Amino acid sequence: MKNTFVLIALLSSLQFFAQNDQKTAFQKNKYELANSYYKKADFVKAIDLFSLAAKIKPENEIGKEAIKKVDTLRELLRKEILNQAIGTWKRTGNQPVWSSATAVTASQSTFDEVVEIKENEILFYEVDKKTKVKKLLRTENLVYNDAKSTVSLFSEIILSDGTVWNCSLNENSDVLHVVNVAVKTEEGIKKIESDNEENYYVKM
Repeated sequence: MKNTFVLIALLSSLQFFAQNDQKTAFQKNKYELANSYYKKADFVKAIDLFSLAAKIKPENEIGKEAIKKVDTLRELLRKEILNQAIGTWKRTGNQPVWSSATAVTASQSTFDEVVEIKENEILFYEVDKKTKVKKLLRTENLVYNDAKSTVSLFSEIILSDGTVWNCSLNENSDVLHVVNVAVKTEEGIKKIESDNEENYYVKM
């Protein structure tokens, strides 16, 4: 009976070490792949892979190095997207800019919804189409989501109402697409799984 117990314990420990080795090998693979994207300056793919490597085993050396790389790349990518986003943007609707529905929605409104993005804040305006009178609706501090990203590690912002928006720019940096991906509650960040609100803006 004692020998059986020892054998079971030995097999269990061997299985544990085998699984551990597999996790370490998988982590190393993801870290090396992340480094290859990093060297090619594909920082978006690199940050996702570094993040994955960090989550597998955050306590080991690779995990710690991966966390450092995520922090560095997050800062770099946020600065890059902010530099492109700073300026004034006009909302075209909740459909892509090229959509025919966008033109119909725009023609039905008597005012334009305009957003001004600055380094540390976002200003929301309403502009009368006829008089061109600009009315400030609200001002939001630019707060990034560092708690628990749902789509992107670097381009999610949290508004004062708790909504979390993922922001992305097209190749020419003249169309801004924002999607409500989550909401911040007292329990934490809750991901929105379906019927996400989204808006498109064009640079003015």
